[in-house]
Amino acid sequence: MTVRAPVPGSQIVVPPGLGLFYVRVDESGDEPLPEKGLVDIAVLDMHHGYANLGHASIVESLLNYAHDARQKHPGAPAVRVVSYDVRLGLAIPSFPARFPLVVGSGGPGSLDPRENDGISASSQGILENPAWEAPLFRFFDRVLGSPDTAMLGICHSFGLLARWAGVARAALRGPERGGKSAGIVTNILTDDAWAHPFFGDYFAENGSPDVKVLDSRLFDLLPTGTGIARPLGFDCDGQGEAQGPAVTMFEFARMADGVLPRVWGVNHHPEIGDTLLQRERLERVWANGGVSRDWYEERLFALASWRASEANEQGLQRTTHWTFEKPLRLHVERALAG
Repeated sequence: MTVRAPVPGSQIVVPPGLGLFYVRVDESGDEPLPEKGLVDIAVLDMHHGYANLGHASIVESLLNYAHDARQKHPGAPAVRVVSYDVRLGLAIPSFPARFPLVVGSGGPGSLDPRENDGISASSQGILENPAWEAPLFRFFDRVLGSPDTAMLGICHSFGLLARWAGVARAALRGPERGGKSAGIVTNILTDDAWAHPFFGDYFAENGSPDVKVLDSRLFDLLPTGTGIARPLGFDCDGQGEAQGPAVTMFEFARMADGVLPRVWGVNHHPEIGDTLLQRERLERVWANGGVSRDWYEERLFALASWRASEANEQGLQRTTHWTFEKPLRLHVERALAG
């Protein structure tokens, strides 16, 4: 079974009879109540209405992982993916204990909402109300204190986690850093990643600390040397000869077994895993209008680069598997196995 989402921003339709449901929370107060026999998984949509490929990819993946897990565990409860429009709708999940898994998406603009004036280049046209930030950070506090709730933060959500925890500060990538980092780039896994009981296998399977990721980021996250997070990856300087200054992967907490990451974040896009499907979705977004040619061509180039060489494709698939698919599948199975 494969769930297919239509154009981002439109309703995601799930085939009936599968025990799978999708709900969109567009505004604060629209959150559905918990239901007996239904496991809720939360998606924090950080796009502020901005055209994207990531949100639908995350939702589709979670629904497909849930379907596979329900096939393995007969009698497992139904699964509902609940997507919250955090930045535009000020919709924040009420409490994390109802969710065994939370996934935060990427998104445009500055990582500090007060800097998104709709005019500066770093705001990417976003003018927003920062009122969501304080309740979201309180939600992060509660996630960290909820031992049965896991969370993955992707790109923009990664930066918000870093700001919330005080473990890194955001710095706009200027000309000396090559401007925006976009497309397929190299990241460097750290010694902590090598020693990690879960991500160590990613390092070993890769055969070296140099991993391929799909990037789309305006900001570097520069470690402050304080806080609870463990850096697991950094960017590369120059042409990838040396570890750069920006952290690109953090772990904040593990499950009680001491192996599976519980709260972690990546500053790349592992959710973009099916290039043929993404190309189809990109063409639909472009045909519908509302996006610039630069936006379209940047993503078209990234998808073309993904398939440009076997080494690139294998490296990106490996990154998707270890930082997104495998841990999320394991967390979904944990939730449904009872």
